[in-house]
Amino acid sequence: MYKKVLSTFLLFIFLGINISYGIDGTEFIWSTDTIPIVDTVQTNSSNNEKLDENISTDLNLESESAILIEQNSGKVLYEHNAHEKLKPASVTKIMSILLIMEAIDSGRISYEDKIPCSENASSMGGSQIWLDVKETLTVDEMLKAICVVSANDCVVAMAEYLEGSEEAFVVKMNEKAKELGMNDTTFKNCHGIDEDGHETTSYDIALMSKELLINHPNITKYTTIWMDTLRDGKSSLVNTNKLIRNYAGATGLKTGSTSLALYNLSASATRDGLSLIAVIMKAPTTKIRFEEAEKLLDYGFANYQYKNLTTKGMIVKDVEVIKGVKQKVNVIAENDMGLSVKKGTDKDIVQSVTIEENIIAPISKGQKLGEIIYTLDGSEVGRVNLIAEDEVSKITFFSIVTHVCENWFSMLRIE
Repeated sequence: MYKKVLSTFLLFIFLGINISYGIDGTEFIWSTDTIPIVDTVQTNSSNNEKLDENISTDLNLESESAILIEQNSGKVLYEHNAHEKLKPASVTKIMSILLIMEAIDSGRISYEDKIPCSENASSMGGSQIWLDVKETLTVDEMLKAICVVSANDCVVAMAEYLEGSEEAFVVKMNEKAKELGMNDTTFKNCHGIDEDGHETTSYDIALMSKELLINHPNITKYTTIWMDTLRDGKSSLVNTNKLIRNYAGATGLKTGSTSLALYNLSASATRDGLSLIAVIMKAPTTKIRFEEAEKLLDYGFANYQYKNLTTKGMIVKDVEVIKGVKQKVNVIAENDMGLSVKKGTDKDIVQSVTIEENIIAPISKGQKLGEIIYTLDGSEVGRVNLIAEDEVSKITFFSIVTHVCENWFSMLRIE
């Protein structure tokens, strides 16, 4: 019996080797079929970077400067003096909050960390919660105070904790501004109290608002608070952004006002998957500030919609692999892809799927094997990489023997 089993095993190995290798010893190729290169279909949505010219943009705003962008793509939907340099007031704190969130999300600090208050922080004027040098608040509590009531003392305390001094923190703010392409921005402080040379534009504010909301979405836990308390209920907080209470879908973001800056606002909202950011600068009154932000957001939601095109991990195709231990591998979308589009034009987008020919093992998981390109009227409006869902090792003598043995033992178990 033992000799019979051994003979059968050796026969399987011999057959396996001869099936997998040619007479001259060259490796067997599982398939040499070519993969279709282009698959063009009609799909949804667009992502123009330019201001759309086919929609009237005469909104008759009284504010000195304004802009409306689609949050995910940054597409400009409306602008009015968007690159005029003006004083941002406490809208400055969007950059401060961004750096705080980066520190949290990178693990440098945690929401539970206790933050002390210096004499400098406690002496800040303007909006504040009257921090005392003897008390500490957690990062969570500091963020709540900064986002809800624009607390100058809290933002300075956080700046000093993170970088040792407010001055060092402001250096980081300006470095981040440069990184984001905020070319018309210079920060002189982290809170926004008027200071010579402390200036930005509605366009630049939109850029940093977009960065904060996209890469640190947890911030909306704070920016959507209407009323709350601190210090065991002893300190009441009411959001300075009235849209949080009155505008459907509002997600934030930050108000600001001084005697020189007048009334500023970066307002964000999401409806039916479409996320917008409206920035108002130098509105003559606080009432006009909120009315004109609403006007911008209403304009965006009335004229645009958001279409999801590709979902991360979505299987686009299974393709054949040459010289691989597996004959096929799934090609999947690397990222989500969604675009804002003018209502009524969602059928004008063309999707082109391109996948490499003659894919040869080894293939690593996540290796780029192709891409999807979206075009509108002949212009590219979006692109997604297509990647391998799994690793595929190159076939070897050892892998052949292993495969044959596995099949042989499987057959014995069935018997």
